[in-house]
Amino acid sequence: MAKRFIISIVHMLYRGIFRPFLFLFHSEFVHERALAAGAILGASRVTSNAIRGLLAISHPSLTQKITGIHFENPIGLAAGFDYDARLPHMLPALGFGFGTVGTITNKLYEGNPPPRLGRLVKSQSLLVNKGFKNAGIKTILERCAKEQFEIPIGLSIGKTNSPEIVSQKGAIADILEAFRAAESSPAPFSHYELNISCPNLSGNVEFYTPEHLRDLLTTVTALKLKKPLFIKMPIEKEEREVEAMLDVITTHPVQGIIIGNVARNRSNPALDPEEVKHCTAGNFSGKPTQKSSDELIRFAYRKCGTKLTIIGCGGVFSAEDAYRKIRLGASLIQLITGLIFEGPQLPTEINLGLMRLLERDGFQNLTEAIGKNV
Repeated sequence: MAKRFIISIVHMLYRGIFRPFLFLFHSEFVHERALAAGAILGASRVTSNAIRGLLAISHPSLTQKITGIHFENPIGLAAGFDYDARLPHMLPALGFGFGTVGTITNKLYEGNPPPRLGRLVKSQSLLVNKGFKNAGIKTILERCAKEQFEIPIGLSIGKTNSPEIVSQKGAIADILEAFRAAESSPAPFSHYELNISCPNLSGNVEFYTPEHLRDLLTTVTALKLKKPLFIKMPIEKEEREVEAMLDVITTHPVQGIIIGNVARNRSNPALDPEEVKHCTAGNFSGKPTQKSSDELIRFAYRKCGTKLTIIGCGGVFSAEDAYRKIRLGASLIQLITGLIFEGPQLPTEINLGLMRLLERDGFQNLTEAIGKNV
């Protein structure tokens, strides 16, 4: 009861005071300040333990072991927020059960021309146009080489966003070099995410075509990766296209998929048309991805739920959103946008809600709820 009370107070303070203040400033400015603050707070055992005491919980009904990895709870930070590995020590204090660094590329990239982030408050969405901004795989691996993470932290890898990489062969070679570097590093990442679905990159290289995806996965998995591999899927493909991709993925040693990424469609009914009029280049996260994410999770679970672990990502703002994805077939949940709109207490708020929903439906552990609505 005490923890629920604390979480509700933090929620009210964030929605009533802190969010209105933070939303006065540009999105990318706030993002950079948040990363810096999180790195400082996470580096101190005193501050991280104090925040953990306020915001984090643990309960047997939320624990899982997936691909040999122990997850204390199913809520993770998605790729795209911590693109330079500043937050792995802060995430458990905020109640996350896992997180992802990146997306990281073989070579550094300073980001697409600004503005790279924007808020659509009425639409509960972020306009994202970073284009895999990151310091490059070498820098990230050196930064994390001597670290020890308390929770599973995945490493998201993608193609360097460079006009010099114009061919499928060149893109595969670039990605392969990043994986080779990761495999030879002592950095304690628990798993890999291969991001093939970011729509904010330059050039015409793509891995949606089955032949192109097969070439990529054949090359990457030939490394005999020492850690589980998850594929970050697009959110706006037809079921037949997703099915063709899944047919390729399930013929390779891939452990799971993430559904999915940001959305391109500016006519999405979840978007406020007046807000869209003012949007520059970029694509949309949050509520506009929710419906497609749910539908594709259900489809993928029906097709290959026994073969692949599904991580649900897209439009998670509450325990009900997370639980719906779990019952549609997701074993784990990732979010970013909900954190921005709802506050830093959201992971624990969701976990508390999941405990209540599982108990209501007579489940001892969330694994029993996976796919129940399929």
